[in-house]
Amino acid sequence: MKLLLAHDIGTSGDKASLFTEDGTQIGNYTRAYPLYQSSQFEVEQDPEDWWQAVCDSTRWLINHYHIDPEEIAAVSFSGQMMGCLPLSSDGEPLMRAMIWADQRAQRETARLEEALPQERFYRISGHLNTPSYGIQKAMWIKENRPDIYAETWKFVNAKDYIVYRLTGICRTDPSDANGMDCLDLRARTWSEEILAAAGIDPQKMPEIVEATHVVGMVTSEAAGQTGLSQRTKVVMGVGDGISANIGAGSVKPGRAYVCLGTSAWVASTSEEILMDSQRRNVCWAHAVPGMVAPNATMQYAGGAYNWFKNTIGTEEIEKARALGTSPYVLLNEEAKRAAPGAGGVIFLPHLMGERAPRWNPHAKGAYLGLTASTTREELVRATLEGISLNLALCLEVINQRHDITEMTVIGGGAKGDIWCQILADCFDMPVRIPTNLEDAGSMGAAILAGIGAGIYEGFDAVDRFVGTDRIIDPDETGRAMMREHRILLDSYYKALEPFFK
Repeated sequence: MKLLLAHDIGTSGDKASLFTEDGTQIGNYTRAYPLYQSSQFEVEQDPEDWWQAVCDSTRWLINHYHIDPEEIAAVSFSGQMMGCLPLSSDGEPLMRAMIWADQRAQRETARLEEALPQERFYRISGHLNTPSYGIQKAMWIKENRPDIYAETWKFVNAKDYIVYRLTGICRTDPSDANGMDCLDLRARTWSEEILAAAGIDPQKMPEIVEATHVVGMVTSEAAGQTGLSQRTKVVMGVGDGISANIGAGSVKPGRAYVCLGTSAWVASTSEEILMDSQRRNVCWAHAVPGMVAPNATMQYAGGAYNWFKNTIGTEEIEKARALGTSPYVLLNEEAKRAAPGAGGVIFLPHLMGERAPRWNPHAKGAYLGLTASTTREELVRATLEGISLNLALCLEVINQRHDITEMTVIGGGAKGDIWCQILADCFDMPVRIPTNLEDAGSMGAAILAGIGAGIYEGFDAVDRFVGTDRIIDPDETGRAMMREHRILLDSYYKALEPFFK
């Protein structure tokens, strides 16, 4: 069988994974790299670190598993999104990459909104105009580093740069073009209107190709550095959010998933672009041609549970250390001992402001309904319920105009059965737990590699990769309680909103 190589180029490192064509993962290896943060708003990475990580992780897999490089049919990518890296005409980085977490383009964002009102911007791109995205960062470079802007040949993202290093050809895909915040989502081409409002030369944007497009073959120079064969096809790939869509099985309308990480999001696949009147969701260009991925992301989900562990759960940390287990295992057991509804306690999980469905950077967290009889177990459960109820509100937003019939849970948080049960109760629908919780991005990239290489005819190949471990149905008592608490959580938030700022 032919092999497929996937690189998930994240914020903390590059995870290289090797799959057989039947969807079996042979193994993976992660090579870390640093962040460079000179202020609260300036967050950068060195693209040479990305490249060295790709070279090192590829060589490690080939050597460790005694792989003949000729067996690797194709390589593709899942990459961190919403960054901005200027390249010179000879493909050299002109500065470190401004990554998604870089927020310095505040003034440029305001200036862009003056030129193009937020409502019109949202209608074109499916996204909001904020400093997180790429075009605003390009505006910052033009304003503050005009010498670099003048020398810029193309603005690219992480995976685009790696594709260039492997092939010598500069391209991007619709999802990363969307992450640049200047894609016309309906036409899947660069938006002349947004680029004109931003004052960015359209010639500085790379050509857009589909995610399954074979950009080229590995060059002799890149083969020498990575250990790959020059006959290995380099397939364009996608941004990591959309790669997770594929790896979670969300490649057809009605299939949705929730990813439980530090942040968390609910996303689905749709033929229709979902534009919310309150702009509570965003819509991404899907890797499946003609499809979009409605998405609603909350700011701090697993992060809020981690905060609970590190502050209120210090006792569990000590016990876990003595038992040689995770504190989350002990906390989850405590949550199981509390009844649904947590004794009337409701947790607002907005510890770092909030994105969907509130879009309020000043939002704060709170426990409401505390009494003298409130137990520690109820506090743990209330924390998980509050996060899950907020995700249920996100689901309501993206489920407005297309019916979601299948929900999959991925990410580290899905390891705990109690959290998955609470999600089923809050969503009022069964949730599917896949056999592989934390490799959706890598599987998505491998599937793209297989389609590009001609091994698979289409995205139905996802069924080779995504197995089902179990399905958790809603509990009748829990679902009834969570319906009431979803209304209460929304009411509590609205009552407290005037005081947050």
